[in-house]
Amino acid sequence: MARIFTQELEANTVRVVGTRGYMPPEYIMGGNFSTKSDVYSYGVLMLEIISGRKNNSFYNEDRVLNLVGHAWELWKEDRGVEIMDPTLVETCISHQFLRCLQVGLLCVEENAAIRPTMSEC
Repeated sequence: MARIFTQELEANTVRVVGTRGYMPPEYIMGGNFSTKSDVYSYGVLMLEIISGRKNNSFYNEDRVLNLVGHAWELWKEDRGVEIMDPTLVETCISHQFLRCLQVGLLCVEENAAIRPTMSEC
C-alpha cells in the first residue's frame, strides 16, 4: 500500500481503516500514513510468525498487553527467547531467533522515524 508514497511523502486521512493490530500508532492516532506504515505491519507479522501467536488475540494474564507490548517487555528484560514458538525450539538457533525478534521490534518502534525501511529489513 505504501508503494504509492516516496520515502519523504506522507498522507493524512480522517477515516482510519484496517486491522487495528497491524496499524502503526501514528495512523491510529492521527491518520498519518507513510512508507513506514508497511514496515510496522511487517514487524507485527514477523513477531506473530516467530512467536506462533496473533497480535490481536494475544492474552497475558499479568498485564493488559498485546503481542507487541509483551515482546518489548521480554526484550528489555533480556528474556526474548521466552516468546519463541514452541515448534521452533528444536530447530531454531537462539541467536538467529533473537536477530529475528530484534528486526521485528525495530519495525514496530512507536517512533516511525526510528523504524528501518523495508529494504533494510
